[in-house]
Amino acid sequence: MDVGDGYQLWVETPGDPSAPPLLLVMGANASGLEWPDALVDRLAEHHRVVRYDHRDTGRSTHAFDERPYALRDLARDLLAVLDALGVDRAHAVGMSLGGTLLQVQLVDHPERFLSATILGTPALDDHEAPGPLPELLEVWAEMGRDRPPAEEHEWQLRHARLLHGPDLPFDAAEHEERERRIAEHRGTPSAATAHARADQRGLERDTSAIVVPVLVVDALADPVAPPPTAERLASRVPLARRVVVPGMGHALPAAVVGPLAAAVLEHTARY
Repeated sequence: MDVGDGYQLWVETPGDPSAPPLLLVMGANASGLEWPDALVDRLAEHHRVVRYDHRDTGRSTHAFDERPYALRDLARDLLAVLDALGVDRAHAVGMSLGGTLLQVQLVDHPERFLSATILGTPALDDHEAPGPLPELLEVWAEMGRDRPPAEEHEWQLRHARLLHGPDLPFDAAEHEERERRIAEHRGTPSAATAHARADQRGLERDTSAIVVPVLVVDALADPVAPPPTAERLASRVPLARRVVVPGMGHALPAAVVGPLAAAVLEHTARY
């Protein structure tokens, strides 16, 4: 799918084509395959699900060094994907940076959205929300380094454990199978880093101007957007509700798929 600037995005649309569309927007440097198939399958029972690879992830064009862009361009890609599919209005779920990009478009183009679900990210205009935990920042400082394969694997495992959070058992085998599929999908074991280098200006918005119904998922074990980040976001958006997914961190292991899918579907069914 062509979104301009010389970028083609990989997109897939499981579910009944006549069902209400549901756009999934993943976080920074993350492929659309980070949305677990089990979650996509549950959502596709009621929706035409749209998941895609951001620029410089998965099977989409990797060209940041030759054609750099800003994170605000990733926000525009949301609407470009909907336009290319002929979708006028959609439900949407945004995680981490995906939640940031979604907030931008909820303010700028509310007419394109039926509802929104946001997880793992602060309000765009909340400058007092707690930031990522220090131990996670230490790991991020090592992102993109040139390491032997065994060391890269160890770094990714350490990163995944931190994102997972301490409240649910970490299943290393589940994580490694997901990483194997994602690496096979993108054709390389190397993690993407383009979004960390992209221009971050131009994203701030007044979230009190959001008129779309928003479900804020509160993950109490999230090391990226720790409490009370979700509570603060829900308090700033006029039509927001907050729901806690027990044990959830900043990842989507099998243990949270059921309650997360139920929360999203209960929300979208209202609108």
